[in-house]
Amino acid sequence: MKHGGWIGSSLLLLTLVTSAAGLAAWKYGTIQDSIAASASQPEPMESVTVAVAKEVEHRETATSIGTVLALRSITLRNELPGTVDQVRFTPGQIVEAGTVLVALDVSVEEADLRAQQAQAALAKTILDRRRALSEDQAAAQEEVDRARADLDVALAQIARTKAIIARKTIRAPFRARVGLADVHRGQYLNEGTQLTTLQGIDEAVHVDFAVPQHVAAGLREGDPIEIFTRGDAAPMDARIVALDARVDPATRNAFARARLARTAESPAPGAAVRVRVPVGAPRQAVSVPVNALRKGPAGDQVFVIEADRDGKTRARVRQVESGAMLGDEVVIQAGLSAGERVAASGSFKLRDGVLVAADGEPESRPATERLVSQR
Repeated sequence: MKHGGWIGSSLLLLTLVTSAAGLAAWKYGTIQDSIAASASQPEPMESVTVAVAKEVEHRETATSIGTVLALRSITLRNELPGTVDQVRFTPGQIVEAGTVLVALDVSVEEADLRAQQAQAALAKTILDRRRALSEDQAAAQEEVDRARADLDVALAQIARTKAIIARKTIRAPFRARVGLADVHRGQYLNEGTQLTTLQGIDEAVHVDFAVPQHVAAGLREGDPIEIFTRGDAAPMDARIVALDARVDPATRNAFARARLARTAESPAPGAAVRVRVPVGAPRQAVSVPVNALRKGPAGDQVFVIEADRDGKTRARVRQVESGAMLGDEVVIQAGLSAGERVAASGSFKLRDGVLVAADGEPESRPATERLVSQR
């Protein structure tokens, strides 16, 4: 029995070993078949559009908030007290230089003026008579001098009254747009009452803005800047016309003033605008389309399109240093040279070393490798 049991165990063990060997051989064959099948499949390919990195002259910029100012702007006030007799403007109206805006009642002054003119006429008559008598030795020179002084006083009083009348007639000092006002006929105005504001209508406006001291140090009169009124609007060109002589000790900013030519799209005085100011000297860089730049945990990168040893076109990841946006393009400050080809549209689906078909056209290779994978 013991001998028979040993033989049975041996046969069972032999059967298990044989089964395991057969299973291993079957598995090996299956793996080899899979490898052979994979080798016969074409390598995956991604279809992308390609852009060429262009050399550009780039200058760093800083952004600030500016305020639009009219070249000439005043708050209109009356110099003398009085009652409003005429109001000859409406808010928003454009008036020419010399236009009467507000006239105060000057009836008393006009009456005084007529009396003074009559007094001056009498003084002139007396002076003429005494001159004639003086020539005939019938009047002393002292009487002639006194008559001349009386005439001069009368003329001075006339000039004074005319000046008061003129000061009670408020005119526009320059061509301007009238602001809001609350002045009415019959209203009594104390001296210095605000009547309205006048914003000059000129060929240009000023834009005042503040920049950090290190930016201000590189600015010069005549430097170009860009003014943005809205986020979607094209920038307007302006030039710096003045730089403040001091830096604010609290903010370490310096003020600058630019001149912006007036157009139909020019912002109104008092409006806030965005100002883009150049910083430093221009330097050479390259630009690529915005969709060619990929951002990730490792930093900015692009996929450079180049041929491998077999002449096949592949995408190679390249770390770059990106800069400012220039419309639909982005400046690459380091990591890429002008003339290199990069993946643009479709770059989001690439990985390092993947085969690509530039501009949707696969490169020529055996028929078994013409499959383009669209992911």
